[in-house]
Amino acid sequence: MPLLALDLVKSHLRVTWSAEDQLIGLYQAAAEGAAASFLNRQVYRDQAELDAAVAAGTAGESPMVANTEVQAAVLLTVGHLYNNREDVVIGAAVADLPHGARDFLQPYRVGLGV
Repeated sequence: MPLLALDLVKSHLRVTWSAEDQLIGLYQAAAEGAAASFLNRQVYRDQAELDAAVAAGTAGESPMVANTEVQAAVLLTVGHLYNNREDVVIGAAVADLPHGARDFLQPYRVGLGV
């Protein structure tokens, strides 16, 4: 189950039509997967979902419920994917904005490795 409701994601993107729901859903799944990969832990929508995963033995090490920082990081990443649909930008100046998705996720990252 996705961490965020599609209506919330579409509101963040300022999308009111349904023609791109499948595309937005794909971006959302990718953003949630990227967040979990960066965090090195499973992330669940709510405590009940986390408890069910723990009981089933599928929660992994250090699972967590998606807090507002994780949710904001997912929204920022979805917004980036939605607005930048290619790998390159030609003829435009670009810069990372401070307080991006990784800044929201960093405090909750585990097992940083090398």
